[in-house]
Amino acid sequence: MPLIADSCIDAPLQPGLVRIGLGGGCHWCTEAVFASLTGIHNLRQGFISSTPPNDVGSEAILLDIDECTIPLRVVIEVHLRTHASTSAHSLRTRYRSAVYINNDEMQQRCSALIKSIEDDFAKPIITTVIPMVAFTPSDPRYHDYYYSNPDKPFCNTYIDPKLALLRREYRHIMKPNQ
Repeated sequence: MPLIADSCIDAPLQPGLVRIGLGGGCHWCTEAVFASLTGIHNLRQGFISSTPPNDVGSEAILLDIDECTIPLRVVIEVHLRTHASTSAHSLRTRYRSAVYINNDEMQQRCSALIKSIEDDFAKPIITTVIPMVAFTPSDPRYHDYYYSNPDKPFCNTYIDPKLALLRREYRHIMKPNQ
């Protein structure tokens, strides 16, 4: 699927919101995690590309964050804790561990946040902070995959443990009935 620049990357934001992309392996998993949190708006699942050598699209989500409800630090922390942010593997091109940004200020903020959280991890964080160049939505049949297919083995194996972690450690920022 070729990536094309999508207007949602540069679409105007409502006051008080910031936009980032998150690559955390499978976008079904990342979408389910962030769909369950308060303060997340305009969540879209798809493929994000960056500048070379990261110009091959990887599975990711695009989201707008209300920092009055959920600080960017918490978003980054949840992201790092709910995927293999310290693990390099052969599929990292398609399942890149990344925070996609669209300006220098967000580059600096997100890089500093990752650095400040890194001591909480046993291994070095490999998550990169890179520019967002293009976004292509995934096939609509797969949007809200977890909430449409909660009994599928994939969901039970990969998504349920991530949501259990959120319930244990981040209940205060989860939407009701999650």
